[in-house]
Amino acid sequence: MINRLWILLCLLLTHYEVISQWLPGQNGDTLLAARYVKDINVKSERLDQKLDKYTGKVLKKVQKQESDLRKKLEKQDSVTAAIVFGNTEWQFKQLQQRLRNTRSIKHYIPAFDTINTFIKFMQENPQLAATTKESVKLKETLAKVNGLGSRLEKAEEVKKFLKERRQYLNDQLQNPGFAKQLKKLNKQAYYYGEQLNEYKSLLKDHTKAERKVIGLLSKTKLFQNFMRKNSMLASLFRLPADANDPINAASLEGLQTRDQVNRLIQQQVGTNGQAQLQQNMQDAQSQLQQLKNRESQFGNNSSDADPDNYREPEGFKPNQEKTKSFLKRLEYGMNVQTQKPSNLFPVTSDVGVSIGYKLNDKSIIGIGASYKIGWGKGWKEINITSQGVGLRSFIDWKLKGCFWLTGGYEQNYKTAFNNINELRDINTWQQSGLIGLCKVVSLRTKVFKKTKLQLLWDFLSYQQLPRTQPVLFRIGYSLRK
Repeated sequence: MINRLWILLCLLLTHYEVISQWLPGQNGDTLLAARYVKDINVKSERLDQKLDKYTGKVLKKVQKQESDLRKKLEKQDSVTAAIVFGNTEWQFKQLQQRLRNTRSIKHYIPAFDTINTFIKFMQENPQLAATTKESVKLKETLAKVNGLGSRLEKAEEVKKFLKERRQYLNDQLQNPGFAKQLKKLNKQAYYYGEQLNEYKSLLKDHTKAERKVIGLLSKTKLFQNFMRKNSMLASLFRLPADANDPINAASLEGLQTRDQVNRLIQQQVGTNGQAQLQQNMQDAQSQLQQLKNRESQFGNNSSDADPDNYREPEGFKPNQEKTKSFLKRLEYGMNVQTQKPSNLFPVTSDVGVSIGYKLNDKSIIGIGASYKIGWGKGWKEINITSQGVGLRSFIDWKLKGCFWLTGGYEQNYKTAFNNINELRDINTWQQSGLIGLCKVVSLRTKVFKKTKLQLLWDFLSYQQLPRTQPVLFRIGYSLRK
């Protein structure tokens, strides 16, 4: 009787622990939870639509590419074409049938598991919702989350299908004349898998509200026990119970503790033997890390380790930027350039900002603007003035290692001005054509990602009156997003 009362008291205290943290109007955490549910709702719907649209687009392309491949083979050997592509239509119909029958997600995705379990937890604990209206929204959100899970599982089926078709056609068509068409199929299969990984990674991009909500819940026993029993990970593996939980403590009976294991090792191998064992374990971990580092050099560095990923695609070198969204391919930067005073100009500093778009791993194009600040003739004559502005365009192409070839075209207004209206005279703007080398040095700071040291030659400077400086040295910084 006493044990039952003790268990009931522990449950009530645990339940009170969560409710006390989520009471409406007490600290605003309930509103954060509602906002988190809304963010999940929008995110799930958006990813579901994107993945559905992209999958349909890829399958249409693959069908057309196989149709073109079949027509080309029929011109050479109609019998072989009938054998190789005889069941193509049936294969695609079978895929559509499997996609219609796919409902639940089988591939484990940690971010999706957290979202799905959170929504279920909120549903089973309606007292944590601020209003009844928000409780109703939980059902709608759970439906969208389940729909996204089903869509992700269908995408895995499509990825598997594309991989099998790719391998089948590569095995059947060994003629070099089909290399171009097979290369297109290889690209579709590879980039579909990479795009699927990119969509999965979007689930891990948590907002500030999401991080706070999950952080608060993860500290409570009620949510921890719910995750342990109801998460997808719990269904895949039998997670150990909490030793401090009187309900689940019995399930730990008979299991050895860490201290017991250490004492057993000391009894069997002694103190010296234990030290040698620890040294061997450290050596093994070091060798394992070296293997991981070597694998990352040749792999695709995907955020989700997946044995089905195409680590070494055949026939082409993959563009790692292709599957990223437009915003993720942008690179923001700034640079500074200072010039000595002359008879006509004071000491000036050009402060520029830029935004670049990554075409691929080796090339970036972009635009920018600059503002020329005048400091006066020297320390004794400091006078801050507006000495000009500039509009820039550039392209960077990677040569080798940290060295890049860079070029650009600029329009610069190099006359002191007092108001914007003075800049409207196009004839007073000067052209600059730049080409040079750039060395990129990585940085480990919160603001800057890397430093760019640029040595540039302005081949249009000789046409300017007055003559401008032909050789420029700029120091630039790429900003972290």
